[in-house]
Amino acid sequence: MLSSVRDMLPSLAIGALLLPTTLAAILPEYDPFYDAPAGYQDQAPGSILRSRRIVTSYIGLIPDGVQAWQLLYRTTAINGTAIASATTVFKPLSPKQDSFVSFHTAYDGSAVTGACDPSFNYQLLAPQVDLISSVEFFLLQAYLMEGYIVQSPDYEGPDAAFGAGRLSGMGVLDSMRAVANFGSTLGFTTTTPKIVGYGYSGGAIATGWAASLISSYAPELNVLGWAQGGTPANLTGTAVFIDGTAFAGFLPQALVGLSAPSAYGAQLDPVINRIITPKGRSILDVSKQICGVENLFTFAFGQIQSTDVQTLGNKVFYEPTIAEVLEKCVMGVNSNETPKAPVYMYHATNDEIIPYANASTLYSDWCADDASVHFTTVANGGHATTEVIGFVGAFNFVNSAFAGNVSSGCSTSIELADSLNPLALGAQLEPVIVQLLNALAVAGRKDINIKNNLQTLNETVGA
Repeated sequence: MLSSVRDMLPSLAIGALLLPTTLAAILPEYDPFYDAPAGYQDQAPGSILRSRRIVTSYIGLIPDGVQAWQLLYRTTAINGTAIASATTVFKPLSPKQDSFVSFHTAYDGSAVTGACDPSFNYQLLAPQVDLISSVEFFLLQAYLMEGYIVQSPDYEGPDAAFGAGRLSGMGVLDSMRAVANFGSTLGFTTTTPKIVGYGYSGGAIATGWAASLISSYAPELNVLGWAQGGTPANLTGTAVFIDGTAFAGFLPQALVGLSAPSAYGAQLDPVINRIITPKGRSILDVSKQICGVENLFTFAFGQIQSTDVQTLGNKVFYEPTIAEVLEKCVMGVNSNETPKAPVYMYHATNDEIIPYANASTLYSDWCADDASVHFTTVANGGHATTEVIGFVGAFNFVNSAFAGNVSSGCSTSIELADSLNPLALGAQLEPVIVQLLNALAVAGRKDINIKNNLQTLNETVGA
């Protein structure tokens, strides 16, 4: 795999490009870069609080042949107060100078150390504890190789508020503002660069909510489209769907994320403290220290709706405060939160993590409120494999959105393939496709290898 990664690097000497102010990655909880400066609350959302050059890398080891910066920027908590977060900006050798892609990786973690943050994992010599970001880095490369500047924000904010969609949406929009404010360094030829957003799974939480909130929160941004797949449009539906399954590990970290101080901690903490059991507290404490994939292994086939975890059992989602918070996390409910730019959605009918019905309902709701949405059903994918199979359509949509060639109105299609043509994105991007084919082989058809490995681990631990 490493040799094919090296083939993706530009032939230009990397050392001449990369002039970092820091080399070894430091966990955000110990890195003073992430500490908001005094008085930042008085800055406008999207203001750059500080910046630095960094070295980004493949799997933490192989330097990426691009220039890269991190920006600390001002954004907004659920209650409207100021918080600070970071975004990583990648600039290819010969960039388009009037546009950028906003890439929302599915870091799916609530670790208070910042170990799951993309801005940490992208750095050279960072231990790759968040495997999702590591794999999705190859998708990000496709946009860089196409000539786009790319930014990838820590949209969960300083408290790693995984699942708090409205906070993530504002975090994305303010990161876009920050990149636009950084335009003179990046060489933009306009103060209003064109933007298209992309995200899958946890990244689709950020993408979908940014698309929903832009009209009221950041109407000045020149966003031309949104591409999202495996969309968790309804957190309650997802929670019920995966509780007790191989993918139940997403639930404790979502509960930790939703109850973060910058999210819904003021409302949820008193309830959680009242109903949590000692075992449940231990589970949540572990989730505050690890990232998404690791949590899958530590809580596979666990049950949040069990009285072993909390005293309300299967009535927990009906508890008034919890139900109220979860209701605020449903996309497509309010007509004034309808995307104005075109949206491309894709989802597997066999998605074992995010219910297909919730995504198709979002499509219907947005279309009923006059959004322009294309919805692709991936017939032969699981949750992980659909990100790969559906990426070609999403990538082509991004290019079309920048070109202004996306049709208005709503439409649907079905993708029957279960693999990729090595030249699906053209000869220039064949190395990216090779890596995606490797990912498909590891996951197995409809994610069968992932499911089997989790089942085997559960049986081994339970033996």
